[in-house]
Amino acid sequence: GKIPVLFDGDFRIIESRPICRYLASKYQGKNNNTILIPNDVHKAGLVDQFVSYETSYYDPSVFKLVSQEVFAEKFWNKNPDPEIIKQGREELIKVLDIYEKLLEGKEYLNGEFSLADIYHIPYTHYVYGVAKHSELWDSRPNVKNWWNRLRNREAVKKTLEEIP
Repeated sequence: GKIPVLFDGDFRIIESRPICRYLASKYQGKNNNTILIPNDVHKAGLVDQFVSYETSYYDPSVFKLVSQEVFAEKFWNKNPDPEIIKQGREELIKVLDIYEKLLEGKEYLNGEFSLADIYHIPYTHYVYGVAKHSELWDSRPNVKNWWNRLRNREAVKKTLEEIP
Protein backbone atom coordinates (compact mmCIF):
# COMPACT_ATOMS: atom_id res chain seq x y z
CA GLY A 1 0.00 0.00 0.00
CA LYS A 2 2.98 2.36 -0.23
CA ILE A 3 4.38 4.31 -3.16
CA PRO A 4 6.87 4.46 -4.66
CA VAL A 5 7.25 0.72 -5.08
CA LEU A 6 9.45 -1.32 -7.39
CA PHE A 7 8.71 -4.87 -8.44
CA ASP A 8 11.68 -6.73 -9.91
CA GLY A 9 10.48 -10.26 -10.57
CA ASP A 10 9.44 -11.65 -7.19
CA PHE A 11 11.36 -8.95 -5.34
CA ARG A 12 9.46 -5.91 -4.01
CA ILE A 13 10.99 -2.81 -2.44
CA ILE A 14 9.40 0.47 -1.31
CA GLU A 15 10.72 3.98 -0.57
CA SER A 16 12.64 6.05 -3.10
CA ARG A 17 16.09 5.96 -1.49
CA PRO A 18 16.24 2.16 -1.06
CA ILE A 19 14.86 1.73 -4.59
CA CYS A 20 17.62 3.97 -5.97
CA ARG A 21 20.30 2.12 -3.98
CA TYR A 22 18.96 -1.23 -5.17
CA LEU A 23 18.94 -0.13 -8.81
CA ALA A 24 22.43 1.37 -8.54
CA SER A 25 23.76 -1.83 -6.96
CA LYS A 26 22.10 -4.01 -9.55
CA TYR A 27 22.85 -2.03 -12.72
CA GLN A 28 25.83 0.27 -12.21
CA GLY A 29 28.53 -0.30 -14.78
CA LYS A 30 26.31 -2.53 -16.94
CA ASN A 31 24.96 -0.01 -19.48
CA ASN A 32 27.58 2.71 -19.04
CA ASN A 33 30.62 3.48 -16.90
CA THR A 34 28.80 5.60 -14.30
CA ILE A 35 29.51 4.32 -10.78
CA LEU A 36 27.03 5.70 -8.25
CA ILE A 37 28.27 3.65 -5.28
CA PRO A 38 32.07 3.29 -5.47
CA ASN A 39 33.75 -0.03 -4.76
CA ASP A 40 36.41 1.72 -2.68
CA VAL A 41 35.26 1.43 0.94
CA HIS A 42 36.35 4.99 1.83
CA LYS A 43 34.63 6.56 -1.17
CA ALA A 44 31.51 4.46 -0.54
CA GLY A 45 31.55 5.61 3.09
CA LEU A 46 31.60 9.23 1.93
CA VAL A 47 28.66 8.59 -0.38
CA ASP A 48 26.76 7.20 2.61
CA GLN A 49 27.81 10.24 4.65
CA PHE A 50 26.43 12.64 2.04
CA VAL A 51 23.26 10.53 1.71
CA SER A 52 22.87 10.94 5.46
CA TYR A 53 23.36 14.73 5.15
CA GLU A 54 20.64 14.82 2.50
CA THR A 55 18.25 12.73 4.58
CA SER A 56 18.90 14.45 7.90
CA TYR A 57 19.44 18.11 7.00
CA TYR A 58 18.76 18.97 3.36
CA ASP A 59 15.53 17.06 2.78
CA PRO A 60 13.66 18.28 5.89
CA SER A 61 14.27 21.94 5.04
CA VAL A 62 13.46 21.71 1.33
CA PHE A 63 10.43 19.53 2.04
CA LYS A 64 8.95 22.33 4.14
CA LEU A 65 9.11 24.60 1.10
CA VAL A 66 7.91 21.98 -1.38
CA SER A 67 5.08 20.82 0.86
CA GLN A 68 3.77 24.35 1.27
CA GLU A 69 4.46 25.90 -2.12
CA VAL A 70 3.98 22.94 -4.41
CA PHE A 71 1.84 20.31 -2.65
CA ALA A 72 -0.41 22.21 -0.19
CA GLU A 73 -2.99 23.60 -2.61
CA LYS A 74 -2.53 21.07 -5.40
CA PHE A 75 -2.77 17.85 -3.38
CA TRP A 76 -3.97 18.72 0.12
CA ASN A 77 -6.47 21.51 -0.61
CA LYS A 78 -4.76 23.78 1.93
CA ASN A 79 -3.33 27.27 1.78
CA PRO A 80 0.45 27.48 2.11
CA ASP A 81 1.57 28.27 5.65
CA PRO A 82 3.93 31.31 5.56
CA GLU A 83 5.45 30.34 8.92
CA ILE A 84 6.49 26.90 7.66
CA ILE A 85 7.88 28.51 4.49
CA LYS A 86 9.89 30.98 6.60
CA GLN A 87 11.19 28.19 8.83
CA GLY A 88 12.13 26.05 5.80
CA ARG A 89 14.04 28.92 4.22
CA GLU A 90 15.91 29.67 7.45
CA GLU A 91 16.89 26.03 7.85
CA LEU A 92 17.86 25.68 4.20
CA ILE A 93 20.08 28.77 4.35
CA LYS A 94 22.09 27.14 7.15
CA VAL A 95 22.34 23.85 5.27
CA LEU A 96 23.39 25.52 2.01
CA ASP A 97 26.06 27.52 3.86
CA ILE A 98 27.55 24.20 4.99
CA TYR A 99 27.21 22.71 1.49
CA GLU A 100 29.05 25.75 0.13
CA LYS A 101 32.04 24.73 2.26
CA LEU A 102 31.66 20.99 1.57
CA LEU A 103 31.67 21.61 -2.19
CA GLU A 104 34.78 23.80 -2.17
CA GLY A 105 37.16 22.50 -4.83
CA LYS A 106 34.78 19.70 -5.83
CA GLU A 107 32.34 19.20 -8.69
CA TYR A 108 30.10 16.88 -6.71
CA LEU A 109 29.57 16.10 -3.03
CA ASN A 110 31.82 13.05 -3.12
CA GLY A 111 34.18 14.63 -5.64
CA GLU A 112 32.64 12.43 -8.33
CA PHE A 113 29.00 12.11 -9.32
CA SER A 114 27.32 9.62 -6.99
CA LEU A 115 24.02 8.41 -5.61
CA ALA A 116 24.26 11.12 -2.94
CA ASP A 117 23.99 13.80 -5.63
CA ILE A 118 21.02 12.07 -7.25
CA TYR A 119 19.05 12.08 -3.99
CA HIS A 120 19.21 15.90 -3.96
CA ILE A 121 17.71 16.40 -7.42
CA PRO A 122 13.91 15.99 -7.06
CA TYR A 123 13.14 18.47 -4.28
CA THR A 124 15.87 20.85 -5.43
CA HIS A 125 14.18 20.95 -8.82
CA TYR A 126 10.90 21.93 -7.20
CA VAL A 127 12.31 24.46 -4.76
CA TYR A 128 14.76 26.00 -7.21
CA GLY A 129 12.41 26.33 -10.16
CA VAL A 130 8.78 25.77 -9.29
CA ALA A 131 8.76 27.38 -5.84
CA LYS A 132 11.15 30.11 -7.02
CA HIS A 133 13.89 30.01 -4.39
CA SER A 134 16.78 29.90 -6.85
CA GLU A 135 18.61 32.76 -5.10
CA LEU A 136 19.40 30.43 -2.20
CA TRP A 137 21.55 28.32 -4.55
CA ASP A 138 22.67 31.08 -6.90
CA SER A 139 24.13 33.23 -4.11
CA ARG A 140 26.61 30.47 -3.20
CA PRO A 141 29.07 29.86 -6.07
CA ASN A 142 29.99 26.26 -5.17
CA VAL A 143 26.36 25.28 -4.56
CA LYS A 144 25.26 27.05 -7.74
CA ASN A 145 27.90 25.27 -9.85
CA TRP A 146 27.05 21.92 -8.27
CA TRP A 147 23.33 22.35 -8.95
CA ASN A 148 24.00 23.49 -12.52
CA ARG A 149 26.21 20.44 -13.14
CA LEU A 150 23.50 18.16 -11.73
CA ARG A 151 20.57 19.59 -13.62
CA ASN A 152 22.52 19.77 -16.89
CA ARG A 153 23.45 16.10 -16.93
CA GLU A 154 21.72 14.51 -19.93
CA ALA A 155 19.77 11.92 -17.91
CA VAL A 156 18.66 14.54 -15.39
CA LYS A 157 17.51 16.94 -18.12
CA LYS A 158 15.46 14.17 -19.76
CA THR A 159 13.90 13.21 -16.44
CA LEU A 160 13.07 16.78 -15.43
CA GLU A 161 11.48 17.43 -18.84
CA GLU A 162 8.99 14.64 -18.09
CA ILE A 163 7.86 16.23 -14.80
CA PRO A 164 4.75 18.40 -15.32
